[in-house]
Amino acid sequence: MSTIIRQIISTDNAAKPIAPFNQAIVVNQTVYLSGCIGINKETSKLVDGGVVPETIKTLENMKGILEAAGSGIDKVVKVTIFVDDMNDFAKVNEEYMKVFTTNFPARSCVQMAKLPMNAKVEIEVIALVG
Repeated sequence: MSTIIRQIISTDNAAKPIAPFNQAIVVNQTVYLSGCIGINKETSKLVDGGVVPETIKTLENMKGILEAAGSGIDKVVKVTIFVDDMNDFAKVNEEYMKVFTTNFPARSCVQMAKLPMNAKVEIEVIALVG
């Protein structure tokens, strides 16, 4: 019987969690990222300017956590995007396509009534490690 390996990921390359959860957890060869929002890691506040700057910062935070877990954008298999307004979908998608350029992962996008810190967008991913 094999042993399940569980590793908590915590990195200074992304904003710290705002609640009692970890940035990510690696289980065997899969990393599960908690939802990322557009928090500036230096100020612990949302970046200004709305959905586009928030999406850019969210994706930067996500990449930092993936790298700390020994993964990367090319190893993402599932993305879930939460938006507070589905009318912003095209703007979020435009920034998303600058990061995910080929071999796109499976993805969902849903509108939420309210996101943490009144964010406009939150993104969570599942990726392979190694």
